[in-house]
Order: sequence, then C-alpha cells, then structure tokens
Amino acid sequence: MKKADLARLRALCLALPEATERVSHGEPAWFVRKAPQFATLADRHHDDRVSFWAAAPPGAQQDWVQRDPGRFFVPPYVGGRGWIGVHLDVPQDWNDVADIVEDAYRTVAPKTLIARLDDGE
Repeated sequence: MKKADLARLRALCLALPEATERVSHGEPAWFVRKAPQFATLADRHHDDRVSFWAAAPPGAQQDWVQRDPGRFFVPPYVGGRGWIGVHLDVPQDWNDVADIVEDAYRTVAPKTLIARLDDGE
C-alpha cells in the first residue's frame, strides 16, 4: 500500500469529531471516541489485497458493490452487518472514499457528534 494512501485515509477518518485511531487485529482502525469502530485497514490481512472496511447505512453496501465491483466488495466477518469493503490497490476516486468514511462515521456516532459534524466541525 502506498504510504500516501494510508495518510489520506487516516486524515479523512481523523478529521471527524472525536475520531480516534488505534491498532485492532494488527491493523490501523478508527473509532468514535474509544468505541464504536467505524473503519479499519485490511493490508493483505485476509487476502492478497489492500483495502479498508467501513460501517455503512442500510442499502449502501449493495449500492456500492453494484456500482463498481472492481473497487467495492462485501468484506468477511462484518459484511453481514452491512459494512462495505474498498480495494485501495486500484485507482480510487477519493471523493467516493470520503463519502464512505463520513457515512461510516454517521452510521455509528451518537447524535451529538453527528450534530457537530453537520455544524461544520
């Protein structure tokens, strides 16, 4: 994985109100405060691909995968809960990645933090 891609993903995640990062299952992962988790890196952890997995609102996983199955997939373990996987070893539209990260955060964050996000924080 390119260090620049990880830096870009990290910046998107940590720009959200009270988002934190720590290692989970040997990979960088992002949380709202100490929990819940909203995204995680999967650097060849489960296959030979570099990707990240993110929480998603109902229906979003199916929409992304149908839109571009070369970039998006149903990840193991958390895919049954609606999480979306994003391959980072293919060319990316980082606006899509930013949307997915924000949706992931909104999916798990408390209303008070979502209000702060909506207020432009």
